[in-house]
Amino acid sequence: MELGFWSLVFTASIGGFGAILLILKRANEWYFVSRLGEKKNTLPPGDMGWPFIGNTLSFLKALKSNDPDSFISNCVKRYGSTGIYKAYLFGKPTIIATAPETCRQVLMDSLQFKTGWPKATAELMGRKSFVTLPEEEHKRLRKLTAAPISGHKALSMYHEYIKHVTVSSLDELAKADRPIEFLSEIRKITFKIIMFIFLSCETGPMMETMEREYAILNHGLRAMAINLPGFAFHKALKARKKMAKIIQDVVDERRARKANNLSRERTDLMDLLMEAEDENGKTLDNEEIIDIILMYLNAGHESSAHATLWAILFLHEHPEYYQKAKLISRCCYVSGRANGDSEKGIITRSGIGL
Repeated sequence: MELGFWSLVFTASIGGFGAILLILKRANEWYFVSRLGEKKNTLPPGDMGWPFIGNTLSFLKALKSNDPDSFISNCVKRYGSTGIYKAYLFGKPTIIATAPETCRQVLMDSLQFKTGWPKATAELMGRKSFVTLPEEEHKRLRKLTAAPISGHKALSMYHEYIKHVTVSSLDELAKADRPIEFLSEIRKITFKIIMFIFLSCETGPMMETMEREYAILNHGLRAMAINLPGFAFHKALKARKKMAKIIQDVVDERRARKANNLSRERTDLMDLLMEAEDENGKTLDNEEIIDIILMYLNAGHESSAHATLWAILFLHEHPEYYQKAKLISRCCYVSGRANGDSEKGIITRSGIGL
C-alpha cells in the first residue's frame, strides 16, 4: 500500500514537472504570438524558446561550436526549407531570413527595415559608435570619418607597412614546425596592423594590454547582456573601460602636443580623426574618437581575419581559382612596376579568363 502511494506521488511529480516545463516552453509563444490575433497566421514557422532567454543559449552554443550553421540546420530539419523562421534571440522576438532573395530585400529596403543590434553589442561599442546612433547623426559621423579612415590618403600611407607585416608574418608561420590555428594567427596580424594604423603602436605594454583586453571585449559582444561577475558581458565591460582609458590617454597626449605646437614624426588615423571637421567646422569630441576607434578595431579586425580565412579555404578547395589569383597578383605586380607604382597595376577580369 505504501509503495503504491509513493509510486503515485512520484508519477504525479513527474507529470507536474513535465506540465510546468510545457507551460514555460510555450510562455513566449503565448505572450508574443497569440496576442497578435489573426496576424499570427502570417508569421513563419519557428520556436520562441524559453521565457527571457528564448533560443539565445542554443544559438550561441551553435555559433561557438565547430558547426556554427547547426542552429539554422536544426530549423530546416524541424520546419522545412522555408528560408524564414521565427525565434527569440537576445531578448527580442526575431525573424531569421536565410533565403538569398529575402536577405536581399531586407538589406536593400531601408524604409521598411532599420538596423538594430543586441544590447550587449550596442553597449560595448559605445554611445557614439555607428551601431547606436540615430540616422542623421550616423550619416554625419560616417561622412566625417569616411575620408580619414578609407580615403586614398589613408590607404597610401600604410600600403607598404601592411604588405611588410603580412609577408613577414606569413613567412614566419610557414617556417613553423607545428600545426597552427590559422584564424588566431591572422587575427594577430590584423590587430597589429590596425593598432599601428590608428595609434602608431607596434609593440610594448600598450599593445599587449590592448590585445588582451580586446579578446575579452570581443567575446562579450556575442554574449547575453548579464552584468554580473563571472559572465562574459561583465568582463567585457571592464575590458572596454581599460581600453577606453588607454585611448583617452593617447588623445590627451596628442592634444597637449598640438597645444604646445609639437609635431609628431608620423601621422596616424587618430591624428586625422582629431583634425576632421564637418561643414560647420565641428570636430569630433573625445567620446566620439574613442568609440569610433573601438568600433573600427572590431570591424577591421574580425571582418579582415574571417574574410582571409574563407578566402584561403576556398582557394585551397578550388586550385583552378588559386592559379588565377596568382596570375592576378603577378600581372598587377608587373603592371605596377611598369608604371613605377606598385599600387597602379590594373588588370581586367577578361584578361585572366574570369
